[in-house]
Amino acid sequence: MGLYLCVLDEGKNDIEGVEVGSYDDFDYFRSAVVQFVEEDKAGSVCPTLILHSDCDGVWTPEESVKLKEELGYISSIFINKRPIRFNSNWQDAIASEIGLHPSNLYESFIDVDGEFLIERLVELCDISEKMQCNIYFQ
Repeated sequence: MGLYLCVLDEGKNDIEGVEVGSYDDFDYFRSAVVQFVEEDKAGSVCPTLILHSDCDGVWTPEESVKLKEELGYISSIFINKRPIRFNSNWQDAIASEIGLHPSNLYESFIDVDGEFLIERLVELCDISEKMQCNIYFQ
């Protein structure tokens, strides 16, 4: 089952979304955050990302602001860490197709379009804050 994170307006129209991949792919990303940013203390540094359930929940616009701050901090750490292998065969295939060879941990996480996951999540946070709309887990 795939995870789609999206900003919906009040009429439940899709404004912007990110196809993360599977729930396992998102968990792999969050596990890397716990390992490399939080030193295995889940939620100690990035509670908005890590402690939030990933099943049919939402991040409010207020939480999106906090999430964006956390993603900025994660980026600053990940950029200085060695890359790790992709979690899924589909990621290997997309990376091969677009010529992506991660040079750091930040580049080791992509969405289904081959865009860097953290960058796409920051974009969702920006839209959520600007439009005052929730980010939904679907």
